[in-house]
Amino acid sequence: MSTRPCPCGLPDPYAECCGRYHSGAAAAPTAEALMRSRYSAFVQGDTAYLLRTWHPRTRPARLGLDPGMRWTGLEILGTSDGSAFHSVGTVTFRASFRGGSLHERSRFERVDGAWVYLDGEFLED
Repeated sequence: MSTRPCPCGLPDPYAECCGRYHSGAAAAPTAEALMRSRYSAFVQGDTAYLLRTWHPRTRPARLGLDPGMRWTGLEILGTSDGSAFHSVGTVTFRASFRGGSLHERSRFERVDGAWVYLDGEFLED
């Protein structure tokens, strides 16, 4: 089992953190955990996971990732709802990449009990 750190920024090894969501061994229990796992999926180039965790209403038919993109860090700036007791939630974050950053407020919903990404709003820094 890999002991490399998880790209999402939490201290656990990838396999024990977001890797278990990517493999399907577990489902993200909160909107923030799903946000972190989706960031890690972008780092890993895991388009299947990204599409699987996208709301059916807003999911694109396919997703092309830039193989040259180098993500360098994730900072969670705020959350609203999104716990086991909610059906919706938002996560505001900054994802850094070589040469810049992406600042977004993402909305999440539960579909059949599982958290999925609904959409996001880009924010100015």
